[in-house]
Amino acid sequence: MSLTDPNRAAPLSITAKLLRMNWALVLLITAIAALGFMMLYSVAGGDAEPWARRQMNRFGVGVILMTIVALIDIRFWKWASPFAYLGALVLLVAVEFVGETGMGAQRWIRLGPLNLQPSEVMKIALVLALARYYAWLERDRISRPLWLVPPLALIGLPAALVLKQPDLGTALMLCLGGGVVMFLAGVSWWYFGTAAALGAGLVWAVMTSRGTEWQVLKDYQYSRIETFLDPSRDPLGAGYHITQSKIAMGSGGLTGRGFMQGTQSRLNFLPEKHTDFIFTTLSEEFGAVGSMSLLALYTLVLIFGFASMVSNRDRYGALVTGGLTATFFFFWAVNMAMVMGLIPIVGVPLPLVSYGGSAMLVLLMAFGLMQSAHIHRR
Repeated sequence: MSLTDPNRAAPLSITAKLLRMNWALVLLITAIAALGFMMLYSVAGGDAEPWARRQMNRFGVGVILMTIVALIDIRFWKWASPFAYLGALVLLVAVEFVGETGMGAQRWIRLGPLNLQPSEVMKIALVLALARYYAWLERDRISRPLWLVPPLALIGLPAALVLKQPDLGTALMLCLGGGVVMFLAGVSWWYFGTAAALGAGLVWAVMTSRGTEWQVLKDYQYSRIETFLDPSRDPLGAGYHITQSKIAMGSGGLTGRGFMQGTQSRLNFLPEKHTDFIFTTLSEEFGAVGSMSLLALYTLVLIFGFASMVSNRDRYGALVTGGLTATFFFFWAVNMAMVMGLIPIVGVPLPLVSYGGSAMLVLLMAFGLMQSAHIHRR
């Protein structure tokens, strides 16, 4: 594929590209990350080590990477999309053989000094690959059954590999992110309605099979579902995490206990207080006001993202922007729903706030791709 396009204007200078960046979005991202640094400082007992300082360093590196990605023409990323997907897929396969295990799951792979989680890379690579496919596909073929097979395979293969690790949360996010790109590309509503009906039917079949000869799940798996629906039935076992999370969030009240005054986190009642459950620490220390403020920042990022998608007349750039914006939404929506007990605990970090190198760097590179589509839009 040629990177030249006779319909495009003359190439922009680096200065012009920097001026065309969505700096309001960059400020929002920085504000969210700064709030994360504060929370990591707090859960460490008022110390920048071991989490806050490392997270700030990663954010600095990530911002540099985001800027570099943003300055590269979106046509290059369109050309590189299949290679990014294949590379991420190879890494997912490699995890099965040489991956490192942590917290009961084999999800990470060591690449020199970097401990990478390939499933995080795949969230972005999948959006790029699907956007490339639908940018190439003629519009009158989008909803034909035969042309739905390639995108479903692109989604299903990595989702199956991630589910095997096991990582249900990320597998779910891959399916949701891919589904959004298909929806934005124009796939008929009937397919999504059918998929929803089949999903509901599957859940009904699984639940009604208990105690029968054709029981689908194991007894302990049904027990986990019951604990999710009623954590009080096992408050010191399977229901401990969500019970402590609800206690922390409820104790914050309207304005919170105050910075570094959260008893649930400081006394180590909260599980994974610096990663998956960091939102509960925020709620305990800053109350509903702090929680709603973070939610408002996240919502503004969504508004900027979807506004950029609507204003972009390049099909590939618009699909990439929309798909990555939706992926960002699923990040924080799933995490918040999880810690509030609305969905089962699936291990999804809070974007730009939770401690973690792979998620931070990959997410900032995703924002760089959104900026690239914005800078080089028609």
